[in-house]
Amino acid sequence: MLKNSLVISIFLLLYFVKATALDTYNILVLHSYHKGYKWSDDISKAIGDSFKKYKNINIITLYMDAKRMESTSYYSKLYDLYKEEFKYTTFDVIIAVDNNALDFLVKYREKIFQNTPIVFCGINNFSKKMIDYPNFRYKVTGVVENVDIRKNIELITKIVPYLNKILIISDESKSGLEIKKDIFKIMKDYFYLNYEYLDMFDLKGIKKIVKSLHKHDTILYVFHQRDKSGRYFTFKDSIKEVASVSKVPIFGLWDFDMGYGVVGGALLNGYSQGKEAAKMAKMILNGVEPKDIPILEKSTSRYIFDYNLLKKYHLELPKEIEKEALILNKPESFYQKYKKMILAVSFLILFLFIMTIILFLNITKKKRAEKRLQEQLKFLEVLIETIPAPIFYKDKSGKYLGCNKAYAKFVGAKKEEIIGKTNYAFFKKYIASENTKRDQDLLNSLKSNIYETTLYSKDGNFKKQVIISKAPFYLNDNSVGGIVCVIDDITEVTQQKQLLNQQAKLAEMGDMIAAVAHQWNEPLVELSAIVQDLQIKFMEEDLDNEDIKEFVNDSMVQIQYMSNTLKDFRNFLKPSKKKENFSIKSSFNEIYDIIGKQIFYLNIHLGFMINNKNGDISIYGYENEFKQVLLNMINNAKSKIKELIKQKKDKEYHINISAFEKDDMIVVTIEDNGGKIDDNIIESIFDPYFTTKKDGTGLGLYVVKLIIEEKMGGKIEVINLNDGVKFYIKIPKKVSVEDTTFRR
Repeated sequence: MLKNSLVISIFLLLYFVKATALDTYNILVLHSYHKGYKWSDDISKAIGDSFKKYKNINIITLYMDAKRMESTSYYSKLYDLYKEEFKYTTFDVIIAVDNNALDFLVKYREKIFQNTPIVFCGINNFSKKMIDYPNFRYKVTGVVENVDIRKNIELITKIVPYLNKILIISDESKSGLEIKKDIFKIMKDYFYLNYEYLDMFDLKGIKKIVKSLHKHDTILYVFHQRDKSGRYFTFKDSIKEVASVSKVPIFGLWDFDMGYGVVGGALLNGYSQGKEAAKMAKMILNGVEPKDIPILEKSTSRYIFDYNLLKKYHLELPKEIEKEALILNKPESFYQKYKKMILAVSFLILFLFIMTIILFLNITKKKRAEKRLQEQLKFLEVLIETIPAPIFYKDKSGKYLGCNKAYAKFVGAKKEEIIGKTNYAFFKKYIASENTKRDQDLLNSLKSNIYETTLYSKDGNFKKQVIISKAPFYLNDNSVGGIVCVIDDITEVTQQKQLLNQQAKLAEMGDMIAAVAHQWNEPLVELSAIVQDLQIKFMEEDLDNEDIKEFVNDSMVQIQYMSNTLKDFRNFLKPSKKKENFSIKSSFNEIYDIIGKQIFYLNIHLGFMINNKNGDISIYGYENEFKQVLLNMINNAKSKIKELIKQKKDKEYHINISAFEKDDMIVVTIEDNGGKIDDNIIESIFDPYFTTKKDGTGLGLYVVKLIIEEKMGGKIEVINLNDGVKFYIKIPKKVSVEDTTFRR
């Protein structure tokens, strides 16, 4: 072990030196079980803690949910899902947690993840045969999960008096069956002990057996999360159910069993498993081959006990175990319990003496402090008056207590006319009602609030776009006195953003008009041919009613096509007036109808895919502005690829757009292979007036960011790929009324 630890430490040191290069790495953590299962959560936390200071490492976590689902058909569906999900993603290392994940990778790694190195942890009943496969054995290392069953059996025999029988509770999961092999093997050495193994009962049957146990019996709880009937339990619910009917002590194997009725035992810790696996992953990222990293085949367990349950079952720990054990809920000794009080009494006289001196000095300083306070109050009053931003404060009932000159000017009244009145005296009724409700929510939560809104004066003289910042203030007795508010008038800023948006849209109109002209070229040629044909037939006197009808029909088809193109162009120009639900598929199709042929004639593949069983996704927001975003992103990609084509860099070019739902977000990705963005400028591409084009305005991506983040409450990000870039647009699925305003 010492030699292995030394090797790991040396390679970790080398990794820390190399990490300064800031290469980007992708790590996949594949869990056998589900999120919320404490063993899995502890391992994930350890891995996250190990890598959190490395900004250049991306960790993606998947859960196979094998506690609930463990069939061959289910794994086959997982294979199809992962193959599609990671079609364009490569990983530098995969961390497989528990047996199901490792078995899955043995079968499918080459088909999904190619030759990616693997680090496993949490593997029960490990054998090198489990990884002894071509193209696999040299790409895997890891940490074995060895729950110390023998140590726990020894413990039970030492502390349970007059031991009659050990009832071992488990289930028929993959991990349960692996541990079962170890238990049967170990129990052969304890032939003199009477034990019963339960893994084919439902919970009701187990509770019935537990109820019937003799007072000198005991229970060794492995885990029981899926019973014979197929019913699934969380680990804590299962333990609680068993403990609720048990009259005998229950011993466990993992530290997460504690707190739910388990006395204790020699317990294994998931966090340490994750920590060791993360160390190995760091070595692989630094270039060490997995075959050169020794597999850690011995896990470290620790004695942990619940003091209250030890006393309940009259269990005495041997001194050598008690000395190294962690005892939870253990009451403090008299000195420990009253240590602070003893120290406090020891220093009480000195403290009182010092306090007497302090009080005497405070009396002499009180008048000076009061004088300074008055000076500070006057200073604050002057300071508030000189601040150009409108400021006011009011009591809990909503009546104004005071304000500065800027606020008086803002509402068009004198300060003395404002004090004692409410919002209803100066603003339209619905505006005043909305602000009153916000104030009440703030007083209930006692948290500051910042939001953007539009204010209309009661007489209609002004309309202001503002950002309002509010916070509660407190009185001397720490009770809430009311609310302080600062107003930031952003009317001009908002107008400027709208102007920039319009400028960007006008800049895009040139491309759109060119696209419309391109779309009209073919129907105009067709119409020309139809007219010429009509003229020839007329001159040859070979024109009848059927010919005229056919000419008219053919002409109307071309005219209708041109009309539809103009309709799509007109819809693009028209701004959306309000947020509403719209089809992302329909938005893409309208854009494609206008610019699709330009893309086609450049021999660029424009793909669009929706990962949804309905074949479409509804977005809540501004439809035409969203189409402007799609158009800008497609045109940017097209321009890059067009330059490469001019440079005769021939290959198969593509622009792929996909949409899918994830948690409470709708994610739209736009990916192309037209070359990377320079790392020195990738952080600046969304800045206003930033451009790399000779004739560019530098407004396109800036307006895209405004539309997505400020108007639709989403987020836009960009990353470099091997030969291109990928933009991620994330938009909330559901938006409340409050969320339709901008927040900082």
